[in-house]
Amino acid sequence: MPLLDRNGNREDRWTRSEGAAIGNIPAALVPWEALAEALEARTPDQQIGVILPNSVPFAALAPFLPRLALVAIAFPAYSDGRGFSLARQIRRAGFAGEIRASGPLIADQFAYALSCGFDTIELPEASAARQPVPQWLHARESFSATYQRGYGEAGRNVLDQRRAARAAAPIAAE
Repeated sequence: MPLLDRNGNREDRWTRSEGAAIGNIPAALVPWEALAEALEARTPDQQIGVILPNSVPFAALAPFLPRLALVAIAFPAYSDGRGFSLARQIRRAGFAGEIRASGPLIADQFAYALSCGFDTIELPEASAARQPVPQWLHARESFSATYQRGYGEAGRNVLDQRRAARAAAPIAAE
């Protein structure tokens, strides 16, 4: 499956494991159901990532975050936005590792995914064929402002922009 980051295509250094048998895999990506066992079997030089269904509550994941290098949140459909909320909670908890969206997202969601804290997007082949990389990069730049506060770079929130413009405007004399 193709992998994108904010600059375009990216090589995937992670190897998917069917279960907790991670052997000598340097960067192992395991299913949620096998995470606890994989973390116990991990050697000091191994990195562990998890493929997380977007239905898993953040509270269930939180105890594992300090030992993870990657959280790949599964999106069963582009219209299922629970993964965006989960990514935001993970970032707010201080997770500094990679957060990956995995599933059939569309290019119009790219800017929002990045602002929610995703670092990479893993697309099914069919989605990648329908919307090539240049379309994703164009979509990333299409949104210059957000409605929600605290997403993305400072100063991109519409409300903050309006307040700043009002404060900078001279007061009209009556």
